[in-house]
Amino acid sequence: MRPGNRAERIVVVGASVAGVTTADALRRHGYTGTLTLIGAEPHAAYNRPALSKGILTGTDTYEDIVLPPLSTVADQRLGARAVGLDVERREVLLADGDRVAYDKLAITTGARARRLAEFGVADPGVRETAFRDLDDARLLSQRLGSRPHVVIVGAGILGMELASACVHRGATVTVVDQQPPLRRRLGPYLAGLITEAATAQGVRFAHHPGGVHLRGSGTPVAELGDGRRFEGDLVLSAVGCAPNLDWLDGTGLLTRGELRIDDRCRAGENIVAAGDVAAFPVGAGHRRTPWWNSALEQARTAAIALLDGDAAPKLTPSPMFWTEQFGLSIRVCGPLPVAGEPAIVDGQSVSSGLLLRWPGENGEATAAAVNKRIPITRLRALTGPRQEVKQ
Repeated sequence: MRPGNRAERIVVVGASVAGVTTADALRRHGYTGTLTLIGAEPHAAYNRPALSKGILTGTDTYEDIVLPPLSTVADQRLGARAVGLDVERREVLLADGDRVAYDKLAITTGARARRLAEFGVADPGVRETAFRDLDDARLLSQRLGSRPHVVIVGAGILGMELASACVHRGATVTVVDQQPPLRRRLGPYLAGLITEAATAQGVRFAHHPGGVHLRGSGTPVAELGDGRRFEGDLVLSAVGCAPNLDWLDGTGLLTRGELRIDDRCRAGENIVAAGDVAAFPVGAGHRRTPWWNSALEQARTAAIALLDGDAAPKLTPSPMFWTEQFGLSIRVCGPLPVAGEPAIVDGQSVSSGLLLRWPGENGEATAAAVNKRIPITRLRALTGPRQEVKQ
């Protein structure tokens, strides 16, 4: 047991997967002091990636995606939104006026959906429908019951997963963006597989480098830079997410609008951060990595850093990405996007399952399993420098 931690109070702000993982990891590594977990949503923490998959398609309920309860004793305060932080007094200010004192703090407040209005490409007063949390998923699921025509602005991962779920529910779907779907995120090969599967299920695509502008009032119209207009019963914005940082204004923790952490996930003295809210050091700069696996890795590292400081191990990220859409299950280990054609490690076709590998710089490869069950440890092993491939 680490000496002297019984009298401490650690507060975790953000009851997301990163927050829950941080709390569990603190106890697992011997912390015996007071532990408080604060969450803005009234719901217990849940598997957020499942919202655009099982919840919308109807194959999952909230009970199916809720995370296991904390395996440790903690004071949980759900439906309590943090609106400020006093670093000198070491207090978290809540929306109801309460102040929660801490000795050490973990920031895991996640992110919110971005809207086109933030980019200045939406008419004043236009109503945007975005997708981020459980309430958004439940509302959209209800609206899909009438089998509407849905226009989705944003051809990234979320936009494409939403398109897949909408089609599954019987809606017709048009996806618009300033560039072809998923290429910047995944690379042309994997993006091509998904786009082909989506097109086969009736999804229509339109893009223009001039971008998209939302016009009108009521149900908005998506207008591309070349003047083409797309109107639907429902227009969804899927244009990324922004970290929940407003409550940290004036604390001195932000650098150029980012909550930057070091390679032990420390954001300041006795303060760590993890998950979608945090910008991790990458190369010469910092970058948020808003993915499930990153949240888990950072949370575990952050917990040990709160307890051990400089003696805590540094985090070496193990990039992992997965998606399910249009009948494709894709899991990727290694850097993305990937260029060029992959080598086939195993399999004959997408329908029967493929194991793929792209060699990278400095011996760091990227491996992908498409419609193929494989332990993640084996998939990650394929990212090493020497692997046999199928000819």
